[in-house]
Amino acid sequence: MGKKESVDVLVVGGGPGGTPAALMLAQAGRRVMLVEAGRGLGGTCLFEGCIPSKIYRETAARRWQMMEHAAFGIDMPRSVPTVDWRKVIERREHILAMRSGAALQRAQKIPTLQIVFGRARFTSPRSAVVETREGVREVAFEKAIIATGSLPNHLPIPGADLPGVLDSTGLVLIDHVPRSLVLIGGGPIGVEMAQIFHMLGTERVAILEYAPRILGPVDAVLAARLTDILRENGIEVVTNARVAAIEREGEVLAVRFRRGEEGAEETLRAQHVGIVAGRRPNVEGLGLENTAVRHDRHGIRVNETLETDEPGIFATGDVTGHPMFAHWATMQAQAVARHLLGLPAAFPNPDHNTAVIFSSPELGMAGLTEEAARERGWKVAVAEYDYRVDARAQISFGGVGLVRLVYREDDGVIVGVHAMVENASELMGEAAAIVRNGLTLQDVALSIHPHPTLTEGFRLAALEAMARRMMKRPAAQSHGEGRTA
Repeated sequence: MGKKESVDVLVVGGGPGGTPAALMLAQAGRRVMLVEAGRGLGGTCLFEGCIPSKIYRETAARRWQMMEHAAFGIDMPRSVPTVDWRKVIERREHILAMRSGAALQRAQKIPTLQIVFGRARFTSPRSAVVETREGVREVAFEKAIIATGSLPNHLPIPGADLPGVLDSTGLVLIDHVPRSLVLIGGGPIGVEMAQIFHMLGTERVAILEYAPRILGPVDAVLAARLTDILRENGIEVVTNARVAAIEREGEVLAVRFRRGEEGAEETLRAQHVGIVAGRRPNVEGLGLENTAVRHDRHGIRVNETLETDEPGIFATGDVTGHPMFAHWATMQAQAVARHLLGLPAAFPNPDHNTAVIFSSPELGMAGLTEEAARERGWKVAVAEYDYRVDARAQISFGGVGLVRLVYREDDGVIVGVHAMVENASELMGEAAAIVRNGLTLQDVALSIHPHPTLTEGFRLAALEAMARRMMKRPAAQSHGEGRTA
């Protein structure tokens, strides 16, 4: 090792929880070293998660749309569209390279920011070593941010290490479309992958979920509707599934399971098995034992400013536990950066978080579910709008979908927005603003929404709920309620 280097801030992890903080701090003149162990800036989201899976979904959805061309008055050859997976992978790599390259170019233009590709390990509360291809570098720092993300969970299932058994990373990096697929785990990753490969042409797809329903944290009504859609499309969904073992049977894998503790043993056979039962914080090899940073299976322990038990060392993103979303990590990273710069920092509130499950149709959520709000003892009600009567939905995809606004009954403040409809992802920006700013039913109802668009569902749901509330009130109390548009 050469002479020890010195920086103001060491950022470990070049994904959405690290890079935004490094950029903001360096642009403000701080000397920053950003260490990334992967092949480029972007983290799991870019290389193994959100982006590759959405690239696959786009191909899958276009193939599916081509198979439904007749409903839109388009005459096409009757043959089933085929997928050239080699070209899909080429497109994936092109997009990933563009995105990672753009981030690197932006970072390299900042003179106070060093980008180092290697593995960092803390040697004390104020020093670390970074192992790179060129050798080992020793660095001293005043502050540090740990943003090392997460890794796929490994379930203790006999046979989980057999060839053909893949975790979420393996599924994203797969080099072919499986003939058949069993997915162990009915969370967002399991549901997305099930539908993607089904639409790509996988002949048999099944989901085995341990819990009583898939998508546990999601609005229960929407999760039930999506379960029905999965089954209607030919995807087998088994809940309360107790997987006993995975075994090799010739050219296929056999998954042995029971429905509940007392159910008879059943078997599902497939070319591949995907174990997609969530992710765990990545703290391996960081040398945290050389610091006061504490962690457990839920992640690194942090306070309200995301500082760990070691003063001066902070943590952001998946490594701190749930919620594990790229946008959440970015908001945390930017808040920590502002905090370290001595600026006012709005640390993200889980009650205001928003997320999208890129199922088909998409499922978006912002704020609290009805169940979560009631668990807090709040008296809430739900306003709904069914997209079967919506002009835009009918024109585009047959009107499948539902919006649910969760609001407090006493003041009409909306605490949760949940939507299941194709392109729900594009609605969640407005949903986030509604929840984050504590808007009421009246605020949404009096906002002019363009027609015909899916966002009208928010306004129409709010109007319907306002009408119900007015009918419950005495005439003297309800007279004159509302503001002018």
